[in-house]
Amino acid sequence: MTPRPTGSPDGLDDELVRAAVPRVIALLLRRGADFASAEDAVQEALVTAVRTWSTAPPDDPTGWLVTTAWRAFLDATRSDTARRAREDRVSAQPAPGPGELADDTLQLYALCANPALTPASAVALTLRAVGGLTTRQIADAYLVPEATMAQRISRAKRAIAGAELGGTADIDSVTHTLYLVFNEGYTGSVDLATEAIRLTRGLCEQVDDPEVHGLLALMLLHDARRPARLDGDGRLVPLAEQDRSRWDRGVIAEGITVLRSAMARDRPGPYQAQAAIAALHADARAFEETDWVQIVEWYDELLRFGENPVVRLNRAVALGYADGVGAGLAALRQVPDGVPRRAAVEAHLRERSGELERAVQLYVDAARTAPNALERDHQMRQAARINQLLRDDLNR
Repeated sequence: MTPRPTGSPDGLDDELVRAAVPRVIALLLRRGADFASAEDAVQEALVTAVRTWSTAPPDDPTGWLVTTAWRAFLDATRSDTARRAREDRVSAQPAPGPGELADDTLQLYALCANPALTPASAVALTLRAVGGLTTRQIADAYLVPEATMAQRISRAKRAIAGAELGGTADIDSVTHTLYLVFNEGYTGSVDLATEAIRLTRGLCEQVDDPEVHGLLALMLLHDARRPARLDGDGRLVPLAEQDRSRWDRGVIAEGITVLRSAMARDRPGPYQAQAAIAALHADARAFEETDWVQIVEWYDELLRFGENPVVRLNRAVALGYADGVGAGLAALRQVPDGVPRRAAVEAHLRERSGELERAVQLYVDAARTAPNALERDHQMRQAARINQLLRDDLNR
């Protein structure tokens, strides 16, 4: 079972709090607070909850958070004379109750994916405001000091200080941000892949868009293969060598069901196409049974949504299996130098074509430009493996 994020304030129900936080923030925004003030007020309410809930838990925790956060916001507003006019506007309103918690969460998703934010800031703010994670949890996930992450979140809040709820949500920006969260994977004490799936499920409940469901299907199908991606020593295991009995077939079945439902809407998009590719990999009981021809066709479909060198790189791999190594190398020539993992793909294709000396050089190049230590170690082991083959040939 995938570990659930930990580290919630002592004495609080983790699931309840994290589900309530975005709804309470959205309500305060709707009632007149700016984003930074609303988020600060909710965090202040959580601090108060830590002090009081262990001895006097409320009958209605969500309503308690709403009332306490609203009071914290009003107190902060009254203490700032420069915002006296806003106090006059909001203080006359009654304290919001939990019954007002409607469907503003979608707007909060969109606010955290504001184009004014850098991708890293959008991810951090989404995890904080929509995901309900603490700054410490987010910092732990990114392996940075808590103070560093606090500064990043503060800058993000300042960047969208004038933004308000309302208008049409940019679903493309929201899904892109959620996919960035998913691709961070599992680090520290926070499982960001699982968190991204949780948030995407929530988005599916908020918006009727087949691409959102396509994204959910893609995440599920990738996450189902996670147990087989590392060996007992924590080293990367290539897809061709993974123990497929360790794949979570229940999650795969759910992903395929979600994908079929999305595709039945006949409104194709890139996330649905990527999920279809992932489904074809998941459907193969052995690597040799992979339907590479269909996978190439889906990569062609992806390219129809827009030119993308990473898609072309992955297509070259698939074409190398569907039509032979020569076809894969020919397709690889359409991928510019400098595209991440290009050297690794060429090394793999050169090895399959028997060009072992060239493959060793390319694996070393791939290790030098690897995005993380796991990938770097894997590419160096590939180079060492082929070097051993070359030495064995010399000794025969």
